[in-house]
Amino acid sequence: MKKSFLDKLLNIKKNVFLQPQKISVKIIKRYREMKQELIQYVEDNFIPKQEFPKFKAGDTVTVSYRIVEGSKERIQQFQGVVLQINGSGATKTFTVRKMSSGIGVERIFPFATPMIAGLTVNKRGVVRRARIYYFRNLTGKKARIKERRG
Repeated sequence: MKKSFLDKLLNIKKNVFLQPQKISVKIIKRYREMKQELIQYVEDNFIPKQEFPKFKAGDTVTVSYRIVEGSKERIQQFQGVVLQINGSGATKTFTVRKMSSGIGVERIFPFATPMIAGLTVNKRGVVRRARIYYFRNLTGKKARIKERRG
């Protein structure tokens, strides 16, 4: 009878705890690999995926975000410049910065959330970096990002 993936993982875990003096580096590496495979399996099969248009740092986007207040639900628009895209898989996020009454407001949105109703790319910006943290310190005309052509 062929052992299932979970049986193999539990068997390695049991051996690690019952016989700590017999643990080899190979067993520990294999345990970590199987743990990563299990995490990947859960991410692929159980976390909802949404399709968003391609965007990167420097682009101006509008994020339509669902907000639940009691029994009511509404959609709020958050328009700003993407500062960074961070992470991978289920933990991938992007940071959007906007100016509200002269005060900079940043918000971090996870990609894998059902709360994002939609995302539209308003402008494609030309920047030379993947994370534009320097944008926080710019004001006035210096804070403008050139638009990409075509």
